[in-house]
Amino acid sequence: MMASSTPGPDNSTCLELALEGERLCKTGDFRSGVAFFEASIQAGTDDLKTLSAIYSQLGNAYFFLGDYAKAVNFHKHDLTLARTMGDKLGEAKASGNLGNTLKVMGRFDEAIICCKRHLDITTQLDDKVGRARAMYNLANAYHAKGKHVGRLGQQDPGEFPEEVKSCLAKALEYYEANMELTKELDDRSAEGRACGNLGNVHYLMGNFEDAINYHEKRLDIAKEFADKNAQRRAYTNLGNAHVFSGNFETAAQHYKKSLLLSQELGDKAVEAQACYSLGNTYTLLRDYQKAVEYHLRHLQIAQALVDRVGEGRAYWSLGNAHSAMGEHKKALYYAKQHLMVSKELGDQMGEATAEMNVSDLRKVLGIPEGQEDNVTPTDDDQKYNRRKSMEEMNLIRMTPDTKLDKSEAGNSSRQLRSLSVGTVLFKGSSKTPHALNASLNTSKNSEAEDEEEEDQDAFFDMLSRVQADRLDDQRCTMPQETTKQRSFPSSSSGIPFSSSSQQSKPPLVSKGSLKQNHLHNPRNNGNKENKEKKSKTLPARANSLPVPVYSVKPSVDKSDTADDLLDMIWGMQSKRMDEQRASLPEPPSPDDQFFDMLMRCQGSRLEDQRSALPSEPTAQQRGPTVPDEDFFSLIARLQEKRMDDQRADIKDKNRNKLN
Repeated sequence: MMASSTPGPDNSTCLELALEGERLCKTGDFRSGVAFFEASIQAGTDDLKTLSAIYSQLGNAYFFLGDYAKAVNFHKHDLTLARTMGDKLGEAKASGNLGNTLKVMGRFDEAIICCKRHLDITTQLDDKVGRARAMYNLANAYHAKGKHVGRLGQQDPGEFPEEVKSCLAKALEYYEANMELTKELDDRSAEGRACGNLGNVHYLMGNFEDAINYHEKRLDIAKEFADKNAQRRAYTNLGNAHVFSGNFETAAQHYKKSLLLSQELGDKAVEAQACYSLGNTYTLLRDYQKAVEYHLRHLQIAQALVDRVGEGRAYWSLGNAHSAMGEHKKALYYAKQHLMVSKELGDQMGEATAEMNVSDLRKVLGIPEGQEDNVTPTDDDQKYNRRKSMEEMNLIRMTPDTKLDKSEAGNSSRQLRSLSVGTVLFKGSSKTPHALNASLNTSKNSEAEDEEEEDQDAFFDMLSRVQADRLDDQRCTMPQETTKQRSFPSSSSGIPFSSSSQQSKPPLVSKGSLKQNHLHNPRNNGNKENKEKKSKTLPARANSLPVPVYSVKPSVDKSDTADDLLDMIWGMQSKRMDEQRASLPEPPSPDDQFFDMLMRCQGSRLEDQRSALPSEPTAQQRGPTVPDEDFFSLIARLQEKRMDDQRADIKDKNRNKLN
């Protein structure tokens, strides 16, 4: 029998697929290039150099696609193959690619190690071109680390901690070495990149004059190669440096050139950044009309690109500009929009700033708390500039009918008061409606305020007395013991009352009996002895229902009865509690097992009570339409520090004497 043989790798097919993938990547179609590279790996090859090149190309393709995790994996495969083959140059290139990818991922320390390895190998091989690239990559890693750490702390240029300053100093050292080496190699393009980065590092270190010099060199080299992207970046960096130097007019000119180049390139995000910078610059120049114009352009582009961070910055800047112009209603609208966006993004600092701005603007406009303003950016401020008391003031008719209206209003109010008095009097007294009408007519004729006040006082006194009598009439005494037999007299019609009906329904009292009871009321007669008559049967008229009579035994001592009742309840409850008690066994003596269990329980409780350490501060959210170097926020912090520096300490002479 013949043994089955597996087909070997097809080197030619693998190479053809890899070349096609490389061609597609050069045209910018990285996804198609990745597909061809992966197909070439599936085809297989026994040439390690070809496989190393494929891994390197795949890592670069995934890097441009933004999939940095896969890029790191393929660059590691490339580095492993290069070390396996003993290819120092391949190992140096793989280390450099791996360092750049780790830098983008924020793993700066690992990136610095890889870049140093790249520099060491190229120095051993005396490869000047490779060494220049290694120096550039290493300087870029230090630069990115210093910029990242400095951004977390929100420090101003030149006021960074020692860690940041050390990183920037290392970056400056390697950038200068890279520029010197590129000059030896006569590589103007690489020299231009070095000049631009040197300008950025000097800018961060607070050396604005040096930054301007390097950026101007970068601009000249970019013009030699007609590199519009590089020119735009140079103009932007020059504008930033001139702003901190105090040359706002020059900065505005550079930003305008950057705006024109971004429009030629068709990059909307960069165009919005230029508009944002121009708006802030004109705010510093106190030309708020132009500032509003550029901030509105920035807002429109940010909304088109769905950049909520950029929208929030635009709203904040527009609110500041309109507030400076005195257009407080428009400023309130944009401040409310800024507050809404900040809440959506979870920006606590922006939310606090917006709430403070909204509160201050509402106070300026005279809008009370809790009232909706419904402001729009097209409304003017004239409505809220008037005093609110003038808006609510009622116009007074200066006509002869004014006094008549007042008298009619007074008479109508007095009529209502008199009518209410009469109604109560009719319910609680024996006055007839005719007498009430007479008193109503007399109250209509009286117009003096003193008489009205006396009538009101008399009415309230009478009302309190009537109500007090009604309350006393409704009080009842709780009998201690009642007779078992209750006699219910029959009605005049001869129909007896059953006990069930009498118990289910309260006794009805006729109007005649009520009147008779009123006549026998001890308060009406002034006789205290009439209280005993309440226990007797009242005389009933023919058309009235009988009132039941209760015979009450003499009451006993309340305190003795209450004490006996409480003693009885206490005895019963105590017996029930004793019957429900359970006898517990004697507790065992603690042993080692008990203490081990106790330690485990306490240990778990301690672990539950531990709190996690605070997470590292995150960088401020940035959108595509907001420049990385947001100098306007830096200037705001600088102005705050200037205010603090100008504060004076008041010295108390008396306190010094006491000391």
